[in-house]
Amino acid sequence: MSVTSAPPDTDGADLRGFGYEPQLRRSIGSYASFAAGFSFVSILTTVFQLFAFGFSFGGPAFFWTWPLVFAGQFMVALTFAELAARYPISGCIYQWSRRLSNATVGWFAGWVMIIAQIATVAAAAIALQVVLPSIWSGFQLVGGDSALTSTTGATNAVILGSLLIAVTTIINISGVRLMSIVNSTGVTLEIIGVAAVIVLLFTHAERGPGVVFDTGGTGSGLGYVGPFLVSALMAAYVVVGFDSAGELSEETRDPRHTAPRTILRALAAAGIGGGLTLIAALMAAPSLTDGRLATEGLPYVLMSRLGDTGGRILLIDVAIAIAVCTLAIQTAGSRMVFSMARDNVLPFSRALQKVSPRTGTPILPSVVVGVGAAAVLLVNIGQPALFTAITSVCIVMLYIAYALVTVPLLVRRLKGWPHAEDEVTTERGGRLFSLGRFGLVVNVLAVVYGIGMILNLGWPRPEVYDPAGAHWYLHYFSLLFVGGALALGGLAYLRYRTRAMSLHLTLPTAAPVVAEEIA
Repeated sequence: MSVTSAPPDTDGADLRGFGYEPQLRRSIGSYASFAAGFSFVSILTTVFQLFAFGFSFGGPAFFWTWPLVFAGQFMVALTFAELAARYPISGCIYQWSRRLSNATVGWFAGWVMIIAQIATVAAAAIALQVVLPSIWSGFQLVGGDSALTSTTGATNAVILGSLLIAVTTIINISGVRLMSIVNSTGVTLEIIGVAAVIVLLFTHAERGPGVVFDTGGTGSGLGYVGPFLVSALMAAYVVVGFDSAGELSEETRDPRHTAPRTILRALAAAGIGGGLTLIAALMAAPSLTDGRLATEGLPYVLMSRLGDTGGRILLIDVAIAIAVCTLAIQTAGSRMVFSMARDNVLPFSRALQKVSPRTGTPILPSVVVGVGAAAVLLVNIGQPALFTAITSVCIVMLYIAYALVTVPLLVRRLKGWPHAEDEVTTERGGRLFSLGRFGLVVNVLAVVYGIGMILNLGWPRPEVYDPAGAHWYLHYFSLLFVGGALALGGLAYLRYRTRAMSLHLTLPTAAPVVAEEIA
């Protein structure tokens, strides 16, 4: 009889093959694993948060940045799916990178990912400011303009974001089961909300789909290349985090089978849903020229087309999506901290690697990520440039971390990776996910896309990073932040270099998982 599930001890034995004793509780199934990746991308959070940004620079034709970025990231996701099947370990970006390259590259991949995830928690939490004051003016706790680009709006965003981070931290330290229930419920509501938004906006369309060829006066021909590249930052900011299913591998049942599939499903669902949401909003917007779409974005479209009641109901769903997005990112970040601390290559590793015997959760890493994200918000309180600066920084760091996996993988692939493919199976006895003969082409495309987007994201543009001309350093904020993070990481690595090198030299080779026949 064919195998449909793994024997109870297979996952634990598999992890021991990598040199780690099971500590985290395996309570995440296929849907919860999918939800982890989908909620990190969270199109209701990020598309609502960033639509105005993309439209303001590229006009309606900025829509085409979405399929292009999605295609590039899908190449990355395909390579990650192969790795998730072969290395089902928490802190996957760090674990994959050091096994594909060396101790130094792996350590910096993990370090960059931790900084990126902390900043991304802060960036996601900020999105509450986009929707809550639109639902009820009482959520504007600081008097004045609620727009993120205003001083009062930015200050209120910090307050709302900090409160949300406090809540997600409490949920995370309460256990992975509660986290997965909250996350899965939130994702289900988000999927329903996305479908509702798409259908309702299409039924209120003011113009046809040809609107996506209108540049809105932002340029034409080669003159549109610059605005188009800037507007592409919107899609680049959104389509990340699909690797979260890999981050939770040690808490997922049958991870070699489950994680690769949920990585791809999460990205595919987000890509299709996000693309339809963009074109529906462009078709249903009351006006493309009154300036409101470039400043108020999708909340303006919903409220004007669906009325106060319908618009507010959907905005409540968006607020739920923002909350579970923040939760999912914080969870992924805490597992990265735990994974590196378990190898004793982070400051205070002894404390950070402890798992609560009651909840089966690494509590201190969750607190560290939450406190770090709140600190990122608080040091920027009252700064109108907060939104763009934090968002740009966290995404540049994520793309760098991804490149520290895809580039070493390409090098290894040129040397014949993967080896002994036919001898390795999933927990259920099936073949591991593999790109086969297309692997090299996909990997090359993933590397080229990633490097190109890193350059596009990090390129200093005053109109993006410091539109008000308030501070000279904001113009170069992404470069300064990335440089500072790498410099600080370099100092930390000097302290743990010997340990990391020693650990790399003794990396065990995990035995292939061969599921037994179940009668």
